[in-house]
Amino acid sequence: MNLIKDIIRIITTSELRNYLFEGFKNTLAITLIAAGIGLVIGFIVAIIKIFAMDNPKLKPLAGICNIYTTIIRGTPITLQLFIMVFAILAFKGFKVTAVILTFGINSGAYVSENIRAGILSVDQGQMEAGRSLGLSKFKTMSKIIMPQAIKNVIPAIGNELIALVKETAIVSMVGSTIGTLTFDLNQATSTINKEIANYLAPAILAALLYLAIVYTITLIIKRFERRLRLSDNN
Repeated sequence: MNLIKDIIRIITTSELRNYLFEGFKNTLAITLIAAGIGLVIGFIVAIIKIFAMDNPKLKPLAGICNIYTTIIRGTPITLQLFIMVFAILAFKGFKVTAVILTFGINSGAYVSENIRAGILSVDQGQMEAGRSLGLSKFKTMSKIIMPQAIKNVIPAIGNELIALVKETAIVSMVGSTIGTLTFDLNQATSTINKEIANYLAPAILAALLYLAIVYTITLIIKRFERRLRLSDNN
């Protein structure tokens, strides 16, 4: 009964409700911006690795990309966040930038492998067919291979986006300033808990908001997949 009363109190008290709203808004902003950075980095890295398979001049770049994906995928995101915030970009006013870049760079490593796997999953005969028609490797990749690879990659990209949402919960470890992107949903629960002794009440509300973000992403991904399937049938 006390739990329900505390939940109602949080919802009906503007100050407490605003903490959750601010955390929700910032969590969503970090996720979307970092996801955009991750997609760009992931696509570039994947393309470099694919083209380096037939182009010796790109081998050094591909080597750098391999080092990048190995280090990022092989170390904890928490450690990466601390290094970025307190070492690499340890400048006044750069905390938000450091946070977003950390998540974007981390996501990019996983996205690059998803995209690369999606491209390699397309039958090699598709590339040979495009080249036999006189298309360059780049045009064959962009016109024939990539449209097919996208269909294979979408579920994995969706899973990475969902993982990114949940990973942002560690943002509060490097800052808790209200009014900046470092004040996330996880930090909102801690702030509310200073006024409400029952930690479970704000945690439940924060969990529901996380669930709302994840469920929305899932619906969007599924709808996009259905549209692609319908386009195949037409």
